[in-house]
Amino acid sequence: MTVQLGINPLTWTNDDLPTLGAETSLETCLTEGRQAGFTGFELGNKFPRQASVLGPILAAHDLKLVSGWYSGELLTRSVAEEIKAVQAHLTLLRELGANVMVFAEVTNCIHGYQRKPVHLRPQFPADRWQEYGEKLTAFAHYTQEQGVQIAYHHHMGTVIETAENIDYLMKNTGNEVGLLLDTGHLTFAGADPLAVAECWAERINHVHCKDIRPDVLKDVKNCKTSFLNAVLNGVFTVPGEGCVDYPSIFQVLKKHHYNGWLVVEAEQDPAVAHPLTYATMGYNNLHKFAKDAGLF
Repeated sequence: MTVQLGINPLTWTNDDLPTLGAETSLETCLTEGRQAGFTGFELGNKFPRQASVLGPILAAHDLKLVSGWYSGELLTRSVAEEIKAVQAHLTLLRELGANVMVFAEVTNCIHGYQRKPVHLRPQFPADRWQEYGEKLTAFAHYTQEQGVQIAYHHHMGTVIETAENIDYLMKNTGNEVGLLLDTGHLTFAGADPLAVAECWAERINHVHCKDIRPDVLKDVKNCKTSFLNAVLNGVFTVPGEGCVDYPSIFQVLKKHHYNGWLVVEAEQDPAVAHPLTYATMGYNNLHKFAKDAGLF
């Protein structure tokens, strides 16, 4: 059993707030990520979206493509419409060897709006869980046939954010739908990532490792800030610098034979949190946690 350690370019540049790290090149992201020790990257807004272009760039840095975010709209689209919409993204992942797709339902999401308090997020329509689950399962069955499995990303500011939301989603979908465990988003949402890991370990096929600064989280909740302002205030950090119990979570992953990617995805303001410094810290801490848990 072995895992691989990857990173998301949010350490250097931000997809939801492009002014953060706007001046930082893809070359810098990849060079520093590899220097920190990571062997793979998730997609970001500066990555070419053609396999023939991106493949050689990654290879030159001795890096793999881990995965990439896909904005799903199955609450408003048919399965056929979603399959049509995903084609370019799915093709890129498949051709470059990524076997999981980060999927999040973004209908009416607010995490990209800097002036919208994140607690005002949309609620999932309670009478549509079964219908949605059937649609997502059908969509995931299609992508799985193409060699890529859905890893559903519960996310602040979206209709599926809390542990309760995850329970409903997992109960209403088939095994074709994997679960992305994001330790930071769960903690932000008031959930216990260890409890979620224990409950749904058999479905976890991707892990985002972001830590939480509890004092900052308390402040942003008291002030009812937006998701993006919480990021700017420093609510997230790399594993080992916050309150998330990674040793216990990784013991659960070990028990259930997890062998996918562990991805540092800790969006911060790169002008405040020096990217190479934090990437290196994140790698070193994550490697130690994984090694201690026997995931290598």
